[in-house]
Amino acid sequence: MAPRPFWRGYLKLSLVTCPVQMEPARTAEDKLSFHTVNRKTGNRVESRYVDSETGKPVPDEAQVKGYELGDDRYVMLEDEELEAVALESTRTIDIERFVPAGDIGWIWLDRPHFLKPGDKVGEEAFAVIREAMVATGTAALSRLVLYRREHAVALLPRDKGMIFWTLRYADEVRPAEPAPAKADPKTTRLVAKLIEARKADWSPDLVSDPVQENLEKIIAAKTSKAKKPARKAKATPEPTGDNVVSIMDALKRSLAAGKR
Repeated sequence: MAPRPFWRGYLKLSLVTCPVQMEPARTAEDKLSFHTVNRKTGNRVESRYVDSETGKPVPDEAQVKGYELGDDRYVMLEDEELEAVALESTRTIDIERFVPAGDIGWIWLDRPHFLKPGDKVGEEAFAVIREAMVATGTAALSRLVLYRREHAVALLPRDKGMIFWTLRYADEVRPAEPAPAKADPKTTRLVAKLIEARKADWSPDLVSDPVQENLEKIIAAKTSKAKKPARKAKATPEPTGDNVVSIMDALKRSLAAGKR
């Protein structure tokens, strides 16, 4: 069952506007979640905000955002003040510019969403913008208020729709440090052979969660009151490098093991 759109608004490029809707591209519905429970009573434990000095609970209406100045001194900001500096771009994705799609490195991509037409009337305009982006190999940049804060965003064509990415800000991405050493050509060729031996077509099964599966088995065993304790997964020993003479020898052994 497809998720319900959590955002509806408009996609705008100059004088072209069309209604669109957005769905999250990732989900945590099938992930196991846990509550903290009182071992003695079996009741769920609740968390509350308390005053750090008095230890007394602080009601919701008394809580306010504060910026720390140091020495336990804070500048308090009201909700109205925070909202005043926010953009009004809560319902319109106004495309500001286009960049080559390949220029946006994966490190800038933050949170993915599916963007598609909001109704039949807007399908043609949406398709025209998407196909023009495909033809020019570009991604669209804009800004939008989501999750109660303003985000720089990128739109990339995908199938018959688009992927709407929130982007990390420039001060959130550290500059990359140069590689410390040059690679030996012979060693590189051996690594290439090792890569070829382990190459496979992409499949979501390659990134399945073994911890989730083991937790489900433990929960099922406890639910059925099984007396047999769950078997602990055998930990893979960390490589120490003590018995490795050189990278070249290690690669040759890896390739020989792969052939066997």
